[in-house]
Amino acid sequence: MVRLGTGIGWRPEIADAVERMPGVDWVEVVAENLCPGHLPESLVRLRERGVTVVPHGVSLGLGGAERPDEGRLTALAERAEALGAPLVTEHIAFVRAGGPLTASAPLEAGHLLPVPRTRDALDVLCANVRIAQRALPVPLAVENIAALISWPGEEMTEGQFLYELVERTGVRLLIDVANLHTNHVNRGEDPAKALAELPVEAIAYVHVAGGVEKDGVWHDSHAHPVPRPVLDILTDLASRVAPPGVLLERDEDFPGAGELERELTAIGEAVRAGSRTRGAQPVAEGVRGAVVESAPEAPGADDEAGERVRERVALAQTALLSALVAGTPVPEGFDRTRLGIQARALAAKRAGVVAKVAPELPAVLGTAYRPAFLSYAQSRPMRGGYRQDALDFAEWALLSGGLAEGRAKRELREWWLDRSGPAPRRRSRVTRVARMGRVLMRR
Repeated sequence: MVRLGTGIGWRPEIADAVERMPGVDWVEVVAENLCPGHLPESLVRLRERGVTVVPHGVSLGLGGAERPDEGRLTALAERAEALGAPLVTEHIAFVRAGGPLTASAPLEAGHLLPVPRTRDALDVLCANVRIAQRALPVPLAVENIAALISWPGEEMTEGQFLYELVERTGVRLLIDVANLHTNHVNRGEDPAKALAELPVEAIAYVHVAGGVEKDGVWHDSHAHPVPRPVLDILTDLASRVAPPGVLLERDEDFPGAGELERELTAIGEAVRAGSRTRGAQPVAEGVRGAVVESAPEAPGADDEAGERVRERVALAQTALLSALVAGTPVPEGFDRTRLGIQARALAAKRAGVVAKVAPELPAVLGTAYRPAFLSYAQSRPMRGGYRQDALDFAEWALLSGGLAEGRAKRELREWWLDRSGPAPRRRSRVTRVARMGRVLMRR
């Protein structure tokens, strides 16, 4: 297993600070944000200094009912090779649903959603992990995620689910201790019990991050300082095994370099505190504590019975995601209040990402942008990524009647017309008016 050491999530906003930061052995970068042929100069310099760079995927959806997309797997493999990475990482989550398995329109979450801890979902996950392992040039590690909601009828704890995943596939684990804290607050799950049930020898590295509690719900924001309870879970983990690597994540509201360095110091102290008591923690009964390096093929991956399993998982995931992003009824057994919180969180994230992808929209609409987008997102799921979402929102805003005639509506119409066609439009006013008229007539 690769010994990584102390790391930090590389982001463009803190690239200069990371380069100057002492004691950083490695960095992690969001895979989808990289172009293999045009790596950021900061990452190139770090690699030239011998700093390891690990690509971290966020869109593969290994926990989804469909098989992993070949194009996404190829892209992840290309990034691993471009960076000379010793491994790649992804999430135990689903990010899309619908499609051929359910004979319904595809749905995109724009976020990592939890898979049910059931035998069906585990069978599908194991099969998908195997597909990914065969396609990638380096080992794969998968991360436990934070969740606001719980699935009804779960058959395993998180620790049991992850243990069997490792036993059946030989995959490594990326354990996020902040996510264990999130699930403790939101779902009442004991982090110590989860750690006791894990095959800790399978841990590739550990994530540490901050969050915030609002109205009794913990949001894994990656935009706040790491709280003491998360550091305590890290200490507990380090008392059970020496983590090969520990990494600080920060995605928004970036503090100065000094504060980031202090957080790295606190993380190091938490690990050392755990190492002083290593071996004192109990291991859950029945956990053998061995990592299966070459596991047998997951059953039911490609046969007729496996397809039926995928269809059952697809129906359940589609019903949940449709309730979250398309306003359909809440599936039986789910907490309606929590689903409402999750739906609002998904819409808020979409609004924030669209504002970054198309900054002209909040510039044109001003303070009206966010409430308008949240209204749009209540029943209009993403249908083609965030750039398409920006176009769809602008079209909705123009046609919904909520915008009074004036400068903002004229500028929004101009923006939409400039980007909605297959080719740049002609700059004739007559052409613009005629085209907009045709679109409105089609509606």
